[in-house]
Amino acid sequence: MQLDGRRIIVTGGAQGIGAALVAAYVREGARVGSLDLQREEGEAVVAAATGPGRATFRYCDVSDRVSVDAAIDAFVDDLGGLDLLVNVAGIERRAPAEEIDPAEWEHVFAVNATGTLYTNQAAFRHLREHGGAILNFASGAAVRGYPNGAHYAAAKGAVLSWTRTVAMEWGRYGITVNALCPGVETPMAAAARERLTPEQHEEARIRMAANTPIDGKLGDPDRDLVPFLVFLASPGARFITGQTLVVDGGRTMVR
Repeated sequence: MQLDGRRIIVTGGAQGIGAALVAAYVREGARVGSLDLQREEGEAVVAAATGPGRATFRYCDVSDRVSVDAAIDAFVDDLGGLDLLVNVAGIERRAPAEEIDPAEWEHVFAVNATGTLYTNQAAFRHLREHGGAILNFASGAAVRGYPNGAHYAAAKGAVLSWTRTVAMEWGRYGITVNALCPGVETPMAAAARERLTPEQHEEARIRMAANTPIDGKLGDPDRDLVPFLVFLASPGARFITGQTLVVDGGRTMVR
């Protein structure tokens, strides 16, 4: 039980990586608060989580400051404090750069970038007295670029810059802040593939195979990502901050 007694909030906990983390953190002994817009799915995830820890769910829209503040404050009261925020919640949209609609640009930024602002600020209020950790989900798209998804890449780039900056500002409170760029199979990745034509899908598969040294494809969340995130949630990660941590089989590599 690496996380025995740790108090953790996970946004985006109703599916994909967020759901896998809720289950893993409970197995490792943590007390977990799961936040998501998808109430039924989120409640099902916490009901299925088994282990010495426990999990509860609350509805939350990360693009709404009032919703974020209310949910995080309520969870901190329930958990008796906070040790870690894992901000997984995000959305992905695709369009050629010259065709991006301003309303869609604003929506992508509202969830991915402004949602990071709101959740991090809410967590900071509870961490500043005793320290703790924040882990923000970014994307390799922010590092490599993302053709036909410039608004998504730009929003995740904002997450990287925010993370590095607040790691500098909040370190004096004993708060670490890191960004995670995952490369694993998720419902969001599957939905993105479904929007491709057969030709685009095959081109993407070939690029992935050529540019990902390990396995040539997206990883498995439980096998390839969750164990690392369990470590990052533990006290052993206290001296890591301001980093862009990429777990994608080598796809995002300095060449």
